[in-house]
Amino acid sequence: MTRAEAGSRIFTYAEAVELMPIVRRLTEQAYRRVESLAASGRAESEIRADTDTVVGEWARALLEMGLEVKGLWLVDFDNGSGYYCWRYPEAGLDWFHSYEEGFGGRIRIQ
Repeated sequence: MTRAEAGSRIFTYAEAVELMPIVRRLTEQAYRRVESLAASGRAESEIRADTDTVVGEWARALLEMGLEVKGLWLVDFDNGSGYYCWRYPEAGLDWFHSYEEGFGGRIRIQ
């Protein structure tokens, strides 16, 4: 399956930065929901199931915007030669990595 078939898209840096307030809000909301589940005192199996639901909803929302979810609270914006990379709770979209390097090969944009 190609990236286009998977629903991802190519972003300019300006387009990615423009989406960041939405990405950050969705991620922060999901993160806080997961935190509250962990502190709820409910059975571990219930917490795990509800956490999976919250994380799945978060990931689907971002995938629908054409982003790539690479891990828990980790989002990539494909730019055609690699990814602009953001991980909650980073303040902004300040990292890039190639397709080959992945998260461990991130370099600061600014």
